[in-house]
Amino acid sequence: MAAMLLALATLGIAAPAQADVQVSFHSFNGSVLWGRYPHTFVVFEGTLDDGTRVSENYGFSARNSAEAITSGPAEHMIITETDQTIANTNRHFTVTVSDQRYRRMIATVLAWRDYPGDYYDLDENNCIHFVAALARLVGVDADVPEEYLRRPKAWLNYVTRKNPQLGAREIE
Repeated sequence: MAAMLLALATLGIAAPAQADVQVSFHSFNGSVLWGRYPHTFVVFEGTLDDGTRVSENYGFSARNSAEAITSGPAEHMIITETDQTIANTNRHFTVTVSDQRYRRMIATVLAWRDYPGDYYDLDENNCIHFVAALARLVGVDADVPEEYLRRPKAWLNYVTRKNPQLGAREIE
């Protein structure tokens, strides 16, 4: 295959794109001083087959944390992190996905974003459940045991232990 690509390049003929998108699974430890709760989200980086660059990230949250904590289902939103925030998080593992798989993951992000009514729930639909749904789309065993419902880093370490094929290590 490499020889064929080299021959095509030598002739000036375009070869098929060697595109891929890396999906990284992150946790944020949270801090009372920063006013942020622990959180988990995904980062997409790479290039689609048509040459489109991908650089985006998505997490799931309640619009109002107090409402989510005190009254059950709350208004939800998809949130994105800044490059600076991402740099201060824990990247647990990364998988490479095809264009088709990337599009399925984005469709899932949009489905969570556009779900009618109040969808965020600390016990049933929090950031961990959102990331678990995305992880399952790439073949990662990602159930959400009750003991990890509010512990994103511990949950991603649990997922890492359950999926040795990822070649990832737990985060201290």
